[in-house]
Amino acid sequence: MLTLTENAQTAVETLTTRAGLPEEGGLRIAEQDSGGFELALVAEPAPGDDVVAQGAARVYVDQRTSQSLTDQQLDVEPSGTGTAFTLTRQ
Repeated sequence: MLTLTENAQTAVETLTTRAGLPEEGGLRIAEQDSGGFELALVAEPAPGDDVVAQGAARVYVDQRTSQSLTDQQLDVEPSGTGTAFTLTRQ
């Protein structure tokens, strides 16, 4: 199952708080048909989503995407425009 680094946990908590999402709100990851992943802040998981909870951070992984991310770890890296989420092998 997908795991979060401490930096990713903090980033997700910060983003959901700033967005004013309810307690069950979080970051949702879904695989796009064209390749790559779509990340979105959501108020609650979609039916069938896998839930990765760490501290107050909630990450929801689309059922179809979950297998692709089984051995991955979500992290955050600085980028030219702020920060970016990255995936690395556990």
